[in-house]
Amino acid sequence: MSITEKFSLEGKVALVTGGAYGIGFAMAEAMAQAGAKIAFNCRGTEHMEKALADYQAKGIDARGYICDVTKEEQVTEMVASIKEELGVIDILVNNAGIIRRIPMTEMSAEEFRQVIDIDLNAPFIMAKAVIPDMIAKGHGKIINICSMMSELGRETVSAYAAAKGGLKMLTKNIASEYGQYNIQCNGIGPGYIATPQTAPLRQRQEDGSRHPFDQFIIAKTPMARWGNPEDLAGPAVFLASDASDFVNGHILYVDGGILAYIGKQP
Repeated sequence: MSITEKFSLEGKVALVTGGAYGIGFAMAEAMAQAGAKIAFNCRGTEHMEKALADYQAKGIDARGYICDVTKEEQVTEMVASIKEELGVIDILVNNAGIIRRIPMTEMSAEEFRQVIDIDLNAPFIMAKAVIPDMIAKGHGKIINICSMMSELGRETVSAYAAAKGGLKMLTKNIASEYGQYNIQCNGIGPGYIATPQTAPLRQRQEDGSRHPFDQFIIAKTPMARWGNPEDLAGPAVFLASDASDFVNGHILYVDGGILAYIGKQP
């Protein structure tokens, strides 16, 4: 098999949770360009209609499914529908997630549970749903979207950091438990990515200066910029492809070097 063939996803079925926009959409687009058939989920019809139009504009015949990935019954139904309409899922990208920026002592237990439910419990439910068919087929790729917060803490993100730290260890455990079936489970840890959700943090101030958080990120990143969703395309295709068949239980941090950098001297 040539190196080009190793990176091909031709004929593979990829499910990207939360693939309606942002980094999920960018990874799904890249996988489609590599030959994969794309499925994604939304929790509501409004996002679904826009996402389908966005995929169509890119020339991608993606299949969208209304599904709350924290609900095991809905996940089971979605996976069965994908299997019937597209085929067995070869690639699962657990991308759906939320963050609540609230100081820990002000965060309710319910708010904490909500973050854990979507960012950690849902990837467990999703992986559990696809692994049996991957075992039967003799191969599979699971990519969990972790975070730098799998390694670092920061003010106001206690629930998110706890969930992403847990997701990192779930990744390693899936790799440990199911590697024998030729299933590779790895994670991608994005750095700070320029998306519509982070746009307010990058807006110029009235005096023309950078937002304080924008200044902080630029100073902490050796590449001196925010990442773009497209920066995740190559890593996602690599971890979804045969090129990564002996990579298992690894977290690939796509952060411009933040985790390697102590920061500039004041």
